[in-house]
This record gives sequence, structure tokens and C-alpha cells, in this order.
Amino acid sequence: MTTGAAHLQSKANPEQLKAILATDGPVLIIAGPGSGKTFTLVERIVYLITEKGVEPESLLVVTFTDKAARELTTRISNRLAELGIQFNLNEMYLGTFHSICLRLLEDYREFTRLKRSFTLFDQFDQQYFLYQRIKDFREMPDAHLVMGEDQKGRWAQSESLLKWLNKVSEEALDAATLAAASEPEIRVLAACFSKYLDLLNENNSLDFSGIQYEALQLLERHPEVLVQLREKLTHLMVDEYQDTNTIQERILLLLAGEHQNLCVVGDDDQGLYRFRGATIRNILEFPTLFGEGRCKQVKLTVNYRSHPDIIRFYTEWMKEQVWDDGTRVFRFPKQILPREDDFTEQPTAVRLAAGDDDGGNTNWNAEVLAFLNGLKDSGQVADWNQVAFLFRSVKSDKAVALARFLEAQGVPVYSPRSNMFFEREEIRLMIGALIFLFPQFPKVRAWVEGVTLPIWDYYDHQCFKPFTDELRKPENKPLLDWARPLAKRHAVLAQNTDYSFSGLFYQLLQFPLFSRFLSEEVLQGVDKGRAARNLGTFSKLLTKFEYLHYVSVLNPEFLEKNLRDFFNQFLRFLLSGGIGEYEDEAEYAPKGCVSFLTIHQSKGLEFPVVVCGSLEAVPRKQYSTLDVMLEDGGYLSKERFEPLEHIKRFDFWRLFYTAFSRAQNLLVLAAQEKQGQGRSPSKYFQRLFYELPNWRDIDLSGLTFEAVKQINLKREYSFTSHITVFENCAEQYRFFKELEFAPVRESPMLFGTLVHQTIEDIHKSVLRGEEGKLSLDAIEGWFSANYAMLSKKERVYLAPSSQRAALLHVLRYYERENGNWDRIKEAEVDISLVKDQYILKGSVDLIRGENNTVEIIDFKSEKKPDMEKDRERLRQYQHQLEVYAHLVEERTGQRVSRMHLYYTGEDGGNPYVSFSKDDRAIGNTIARFDDIVARIESQDYQIETRPTKLCQSCDMRGYCDNKNWNFRN
Repeated sequence: MTTGAAHLQSKANPEQLKAILATDGPVLIIAGPGSGKTFTLVERIVYLITEKGVEPESLLVVTFTDKAARELTTRISNRLAELGIQFNLNEMYLGTFHSICLRLLEDYREFTRLKRSFTLFDQFDQQYFLYQRIKDFREMPDAHLVMGEDQKGRWAQSESLLKWLNKVSEEALDAATLAAASEPEIRVLAACFSKYLDLLNENNSLDFSGIQYEALQLLERHPEVLVQLREKLTHLMVDEYQDTNTIQERILLLLAGEHQNLCVVGDDDQGLYRFRGATIRNILEFPTLFGEGRCKQVKLTVNYRSHPDIIRFYTEWMKEQVWDDGTRVFRFPKQILPREDDFTEQPTAVRLAAGDDDGGNTNWNAEVLAFLNGLKDSGQVADWNQVAFLFRSVKSDKAVALARFLEAQGVPVYSPRSNMFFEREEIRLMIGALIFLFPQFPKVRAWVEGVTLPIWDYYDHQCFKPFTDELRKPENKPLLDWARPLAKRHAVLAQNTDYSFSGLFYQLLQFPLFSRFLSEEVLQGVDKGRAARNLGTFSKLLTKFEYLHYVSVLNPEFLEKNLRDFFNQFLRFLLSGGIGEYEDEAEYAPKGCVSFLTIHQSKGLEFPVVVCGSLEAVPRKQYSTLDVMLEDGGYLSKERFEPLEHIKRFDFWRLFYTAFSRAQNLLVLAAQEKQGQGRSPSKYFQRLFYELPNWRDIDLSGLTFEAVKQINLKREYSFTSHITVFENCAEQYRFFKELEFAPVRESPMLFGTLVHQTIEDIHKSVLRGEEGKLSLDAIEGWFSANYAMLSKKERVYLAPSSQRAALLHVLRYYERENGNWDRIKEAEVDISLVKDQYILKGSVDLIRGENNTVEIIDFKSEKKPDMEKDRERLRQYQHQLEVYAHLVEERTGQRVSRMHLYYTGEDGGNPYVSFSKDDRAIGNTIARFDDIVARIESQDYQIETRPTKLCQSCDMRGYCDNKNWNFRN
């Protein structure tokens, strides 16, 4: 018996073992709450690699969130390291559906509509893109049938349009069928989708739901690509299958091919994402997609998470609902069992209730606080992070009022999605400062006569007034002395400045009013530098605005328009649409805080104490007339599954089942009692709620609470964007990597990227076996296409002389190397080194070689440096190449004989700077990287002296000039 197999038999229960060993053909694993699903997935992957001889790169593993992918990556790499197995993480297709589909589109981009350097939209980008072009849609006949009448306003129309365009993508609806529909609503939806695709094409852009749509088109329209992928990907695994949609099912079935080695894992009782196009039918009907008896089914039913009383309660909850319509059953039958353990005899599902005669929150808030203090006084709760409040929405007035009350009473609250970003002091002061710097602000407001915007009150009373109040304080006199003349200059701006709004933002950070939020001490505090991270988010919003509105400097001709666009549109829509605060991926329950989360956010998590609110909720209809029309007209790829009249109740029950099953040691149902209309708890919870004992009637000190589970996700570090940045300036790393400030958009390295991309085109052509097609004309064609796309995306342009110079770099390389193409092995190879504490990543430009040895090459689009003057920089490059060489050897088994830097700007002499591989040097380099990562992870950002050369072009230099430096000895 191998070590891996022995480990399995000792650790896995019989159900888990059955799931792990079922490696061939279709497999359905129904995993109840807390049933060791991640353990089972990890062990199944390890078993496939160690016992079944499956190469890691032949696995496709799909998770629901990036965080779940990172946790799986960490746990798989740890297990394989335990077994002494080396593998390159980058070669395993492990991630979310979107990340894997995006990778497919990038790998096979020449088969898609996408050009090089395409732009990827997030949801805000997508809606803002539509908003800025809403006029194009308004002009289309009958467009109001999809996006509503013009009176709704442009932003509301863009929101409605966004929803329907995404539905077409996510449901993989056939645009031609929609266009030929008899119903005008369906035809106009097809026209809007066609128009939208044209706009995306024109702008070389891709939106989030379109990633999967394009991937499906790639697989359906290009059989040669599908054949390649089927040969490569032999085993597919999908987590959270109950939340997949139609398009995802189609992609999986295409990739699975004849082997059908498709294993799906999920819990039909926790399907939550119908509003994103997910359909519960995928998991319920999965066994029927294959031949009779072909699909193996395993149920993981032992709950290792919760006390038996909690399991009893949520099992009772599910029995309250009828799960069939007389002909079909819409739930797999299952019985969740507790783990074998000595549990406390007293109840662990309780109620917390308080009423308020005056309709206020006084009694309710006091009762919640009394409960929390009761937990604390019991001596059993070690940290507030053991308590999580779950709501349908953390943006509701009740949830926000309770969070504010608890914070005022000294109970810190972590609520990243509560839309409190614009209420935070640091954000209100920064907006106030920007208003102060532009005295023409009142004129900007009077943009349409008689129109008032609610946001203006926010600007006046919550931003501008607090900022001017601060300016009157003596300690802020330096800020006043800086801001007043600048405001006067802006009022009568006569010529272009050399800065924009983001430049002013960075200038403001030097003054104590803002710099107090940025100190290392504040970052170590209870809220982990929440204010600093919010300012980092604000910097990203500013640079995004400047990019979307083509603002690079303040220009007198466009200044008023820019201010109008910024204050009356961009910020206004962010405020109304909501923006989440910073969320720490590695720690979902920050120490020292109770968590306020939505039930959706809590999915997959567990907490010792769960307080479930929102018990006034009732099932809500989630479909519209247009949804019914699409279903009844047969426009969806499958006919209706769950009866429409049942859907709202099914989804309601699944939502609260998910909430209740997050609790480990204590589940509290909390209701602010109210009779009559809008009663709380609603009739759906009434009986079960009042059957629970009151929390005051149980002995909290008799309960035991687990500590919050530590995930210990391995972070990924890359040579160029992490290690080198930290080596050059740890303070710069702190701001731009750790706190995620966005640098002012300076001219990107367009010249270098252009050279690099075109040389890559040459290599890819050779690797495709198309060496015969290489010619000066072909290279010039690639170069022109790359320049067109890059310059359009970056909005930066090269003078004709610079374009010629860049092309000359490429042609020189082509002429030198022409005839030696047979030595090329691989190009643009992503590699990784899995360490105990972190994952080191890099990308090799070119691997070439003969016999059993290879050389690695890194391209630099500049002249060869002076070997003496640039010794330090060359040493950094050498260290990077040493580790690349080590990783390439681990991955390919081939010996690396030499490592080269290739300088494309060298016209006369030898373009190479070459290094021999020294194994001892590699060991020292990796040890040094270990030290750097240890400093990053312990947040040690001290530096010996300021790197004056780097300071000259750094956005944070004003802040650093005024900082009281304590240099490392």
C-alpha cells in the first residue's frame, strides 16, 4: 500500500473514500454542510496524481470563488509536498469558471473575435460603458421594452439593459432565434445584444459574463481546439455545482467528451445564485445526462461542523417546505448526521427577540448588545471574530443602524459590503478637499436649471463642511497654505497643468489630516488599516475615472466638464450603486470584530456563533414578464424545470438553510418583533422561532466555542511585481502592493511591450509549425496590429520615429535568428515554485535548446547596459534568471546550460549578456527571496535609506518627504 493510499484509509470516512476512489466516468457527489467536501476534493486530486498516474496538467478543477481556488491550491500543494511530488501549479487548470475560460481565450485568442491587449470589464465598468452609450440604445425602436422608459433615467436604464444582456450571455441564448421571434420584446433584446457586441468589438473589450459566452463559441465553432483540449484535459472536477448555469454545463459537457470523466460536487439545498443565471436543475438532472446507471452517486452526510441541535433545527426547517409538484421532486432526499462526539446536552439553537413600542430600535439594539455581553461574560468567547451576523442584505437600514450602534458601544464591526464606504471619514474629507480645490464647483452643480441631485446635500454637509472645519484648526495651517493658492489658480486656469485629479490626491496625502491614516501603527490596529485601504480604493476610482474620461492633465477647456462628469455622474453612480470596502481574502473573520455579512457572502464559511437576522423576510418573486416570455416561447436551451409559482419559496428555503448551517456551536435566530403589516418574524419563521428557547434561558458558560478556522492561504509572489519592487523600496511596496494604491497613469512602457509582443508573435508562429509563413511583411503586419490595439487601450501613442525604432528592434532580432528557429522549445512559459509558506511565480520569455540541454532567454527592449555602472541591476536580473533556470529544470527534467538577457536595442555588437548556471547561487537566491517574503508577511517595511533615484518619479514622494522616518540600522 502506498503512503497516499494509507493516509486516505486512516483519514477518510467510508462515504468520502467512496467519492475519492470514484475516478472514472461521471460522478455526482452531494456534499451536505460541513461534510469535509474540500478534504474530499483535495484527496481525490492527490489520489488521481499519485495512484492513477494522472498528470497535474491533465486536471481541470473549477471552484466558485477565487478564495476557494486559492485554498484548494494551498491544500493540494501542501499534500503533494508532503509526498515529495514536484509539480508546476501553472499547468493545472485550477480556478473559477471565469478565470479558466479567460485562460482558454488567451491561449487560443487567434480563434476568437478578440485582439491582442483586450480590455476586461468588471460589473461597474460594464454598466458605466452602457451608461456612456445609452443614447445609441435609446435611438433603437422599442428599446424601452427592455430597458424601461427614458423617464427612469440613464443610470437605471443602463442597469436594466445590463441585466438582460448578461442573461443572453449566461443562458447562451441563440441571437438569431431571438431576432426572428414573433414577440417585439424578444426581437428588441436580440437587437440590443447585437448592438452591444458591436460596441464591444469596436472597443476590443470583454465583459464578465461574456468570458464564458466567448469560450463556448470557441469550443463549438473550432473543433480543432476542442480536440486539443479533450486530449489534454482528461479529468474534470467542479465544486458548488448547484450554482452553475446553462452555459457552464454546456462547456463542461463539451470538454468531457467521450470519456465523461466529469465529477461534480455540490449541495442542492444551497443553490443561491439564480439571479446570476444559475439553475438548480444542473445538479438535480446531472445523473440523467448519461446512460442508465453510468453516473456514480455518493452522498457525504456526516456533518463535522455543527452541534446536533443546530442540525436538528435546519433539518426541521427543510421539512417545512413541500419539495415536489406531484410529478417531480426538486430535492435529493438526504439525512444529515452529526459527527461522533461528546456534545453538551443544552440547546444550541436559540432565539433573540425584542420589540419596540415606538417603532424605533432602542430595545432591539440593547438586547443584541446584552446578548454579546452575555457571550463575553461567559468567558467562553475569546475574540469577537467568533460571532457572525448574517442578513439578507447588510445595506438595510436595520443592519446599518445596528452596526453603528455596536461600534458606538465599543464592539468593532467588520462589514465590507454595507455600502458605508462613502460614510467613512477619510473618504468624506478627501472628497471635501477636492471640492475645495475647485471653486467653480457651485457652477458645476447648476448644470440643468431646476434639477437638484440628492448627492449635493452629501457633498455640502458631509464632505465640504467637515473639510473646511478641519482647515480652521491651527495644526492644519500648512494644508490651508497649500490648498488656497491652488484653488485660486484652478478658478481661473489659463493653461494645462502637469497633473490631474489623481495627482492632487497624492499631494493631499502628505498632510497630517490624511497621512494619519497611513502609518504602520494604524495598519497593525484592530481594523487592519481600514482607512488606508479605503484611500487606496479611492485612488483606483480616480484613475479609473481619468481613464474612462480621457483625463491626463487639467485642461482649462474641459475642466468644468470633467468636474461635472466626476461629481455629478461618476461619484454619484458609485454612491447609489454601492461600493464595497476592503475584504481580506486570507482571513474572512478579522480579529477583534464581529462580522456583518450577507448570507451569500457567508456561503462556504463557518462561524462558532451565527446570529441570523432578516427574519421579517418573505419569499419574493424573482422573474419578470420578459423571463416568462423567454421560457414560454421556447427560447431557452431547455424547457422550464421548477414551476414558476414554486421558485420563490424554494429559493427562500435554500437561502436560510445556508445561513442556519454556517453555525458550529450556537445558532441564534434574531428578530425585532413587530405585529401587523411587515410583521417580524414573518409567518414563515413564526412557529419554529417561538419553539426555540430564549437565549437568556440557557447557560452560555456551559457552551464551548471553537476558534475561527485559519485558512492560511499561500500568497503568490512574482519576481518582477513583488520581489523586485520590495527590494527596490519596501515603502513603495507597502502602498502599491499591500494597500493597493493605484499609481497615477503615467505613459506605460508602450515601446517595450510592442517589441515584446511582436517577438512573441514570431515565436508562436514557429511553435505552430508555420515557420514558412515568417516574412518581413508578416512581422510588419503583426507589429501594426499590436500597435493599433495597444495604443487604443493605453491611450498613449508613439511618434512615427519611435514606431520605426521599435520595429527595427524586432526586425534586427528576426534577421539575427532567422534559420535557427528549430531550437525554439517554448515561449512565454508561466512557471511556479511551491514553497512551504508561499508560491513564487515567474514567466520565461523563451526556452530554446538542443539535445537534452536548454537555455532560457529574457528579452530587454533597450541598449545593452554598461556592465560596470549597471552592475546592481544586472545582478537582480541574474538572480531572477537563476531561479527561472531552477524551475525549468524541475518542470522539464532538462538541464539548463546557459541563461541570457537579450538586448534588442543592441545594433552592432553582441546583444547577449550571458550567465552560467550555478546551483549554489540558486540556493542563496531562493533563501534571500524567503527572507523578503517573510518581511512582507510580517509587514516589516523598514528601509535603510530612501532610494532617492526612485523617489523622483514616485507618486508617494510628498508623503515620504513629510514622514518622520525611522530607518533600519
